[in-house]
Amino acid sequence: MTLTLTEAQSIIRDSLAWRAENGLKPLTVAVLDSGGHLVALAREDGTSTLRPEIAQGKARGAVAMGLGSRALFKRAQAEPFFIQAMNGLANGSLVPVAGGVLVKKDGAILGAVGITGDSSDNDEACAIAAIEKAGYEADGG
Repeated sequence: MTLTLTEAQSIIRDSLAWRAENGLKPLTVAVLDSGGHLVALAREDGTSTLRPEIAQGKARGAVAMGLGSRALFKRAQAEPFFIQAMNGLANGSLVPVAGGVLVKKDGAILGAVGITGDSSDNDEACAIAAIEKAGYEADGG
């Protein structure tokens, strides 16, 4: 089982609504399936040009490593060479900071949401809120 386009679009809508309700800066939201493939992406007006790659990198790292990106950040602090090696294997596409959240159902990984644009903590909180509203388990690490 993996995330459908309809589910991904719903998670994006809920993320952007949560952002507005909580006064966050404009965001970019990427939803990847369990294979790490982009399902849907939205970049709000006023976000910088690299944000789509950052959002995907947060989600990609979570799916690829099976850990929320907050856990990847902690691991990068403890074992920087390991994370550097993983990022090298991923052609530099992993972004190991909070904001990449696994989407799970009954413990199985269905995909991940990557959000960027505000602080990493706020990006993560936004992703968790939207994932949980969709009825899934959110694992930020």
